[in-house]
Amino acid sequence: MSITDSVSPTGSASSPAVRVLIVDDQSMIRAGFAALLDAQPGIQVVGTAEDGAGITDIVRRTRPDVVLMDIRMPRVNGLDAARSVLSMPGEPPRILMLTTFDADEYVFSALRAGASGFLLKDAAPEELIHAVRVVARGEALLSPKVTRTLIADYAARPAAPAASRNLLSGLTEREMDVVRLVARGLSNAEIAADLFLAEQTVKTHVSRILAKLDLRDRTQIVVAAYESGVVRAGE
Repeated sequence: MSITDSVSPTGSASSPAVRVLIVDDQSMIRAGFAALLDAQPGIQVVGTAEDGAGITDIVRRTRPDVVLMDIRMPRVNGLDAARSVLSMPGEPPRILMLTTFDADEYVFSALRAGASGFLLKDAAPEELIHAVRVVARGEALLSPKVTRTLIADYAARPAAPAASRNLLSGLTEREMDVVRLVARGLSNAEIAADLFLAEQTVKTHVSRILAKLDLRDRTQIVVAAYESGVVRAGE
């Protein structure tokens, strides 16, 4: 594993910079993403790596808040590397997976492992910057395009087993409404408009859903919705 550590002066004592680690086997991608992100106020690229081998060691050393992780790499791929990072003791960094394919078969497995979101490598620069900031805040990011792909994939699978269908049985009717809209990739503001609720009320519903289901973030709500069969293609 080839590793490059870097230190940038961005951020301040009152508002520490978001620390980012970039893991990708393509040197041009690493360099391009690092240059773009390091130029942004409040973001600091603390290191890069060419694959997932030894990923836990570099995470301990660089202490990133967010890891941009390519999903397809030689030796140790992004899915296995993400699992290693997310199983580290304490509060592990957030993982934002990178892929060239919106229909990547690893998408669901990575989300299920605890990744905070997915981003296509051909996303616009402002999308990458936004994604890093969103994930660093503890939120989840799943583009509508990737969400539609997951829905279509689940529509082609056999019916969910009873245990999965009962996963959401403890939620109220309104909470189920919120789950369905989160699973479609809507933001809190969009859910509020759809359900004629205040945005703060939606945030409260999401927090209660996470607590009831013992989930980490919105992305895991999406996973639970798919596993329970409450999302259907065309909805």
